[in-house]
Amino acid sequence: MIGRLRGTLADKQPPHLILDVNGLGYELEVPMTTLYRLPAVGEPVTLHTHLVVREDAHLLYGFYEKRERELFRELIRLNGVGPKLALALMSGLEVDELVRCVQAQDTSALVRVPGVGKKTAERLLVELKDRFKAWETLPGMATLVVEPRGLSTVSSAENDAVSALISLGYKPQEASRAVSAIKEDGLSSEDMIRRALKGMV
Repeated sequence: MIGRLRGTLADKQPPHLILDVNGLGYELEVPMTTLYRLPAVGEPVTLHTHLVVREDAHLLYGFYEKRERELFRELIRLNGVGPKLALALMSGLEVDELVRCVQAQDTSALVRVPGVGKKTAERLLVELKDRFKAWETLPGMATLVVEPRGLSTVSSAENDAVSALISLGYKPQEASRAVSAIKEDGLSSEDMIRRALKGMV
């Protein structure tokens, strides 16, 4: 099991990235909450990882904090929740927001995540309630401070943001509309994704 990687951020195409570790490039998929906190390409970063082995592929998922990885592992243990849905849930809701939803048994935020209907949301909340009892005493997640980082062209940032939303399960038309609604000059793809997700949820 690969539990942690420290290296240089070589490429970033939301929600995928490549981490260069001593000349070896690891391709990882990350939730948007991790993506917002990544440094610029070429900068060093350490990510906590989870490896999923399938018959046709070995998939590596990266997380900025151990707590995010723990949440991911809790989610994929649930019946009917795979890595794709787990990342979608974690991209639409920060760790503390999801914990609060479970504690309050509030389905409203969950049903806005692609692939989660009302029955699925209700089942997830019931199954997670006991698992999250221990999470109540954990310290809250730090407030994310995102500084806009300009990309070469606005259109490339828009395209990256739309592609990331589609990969999370949103329909192309929904993704395009959400990004267009929050478009501003100088926004990075990460900022666009964050604002679009907040607008959707």
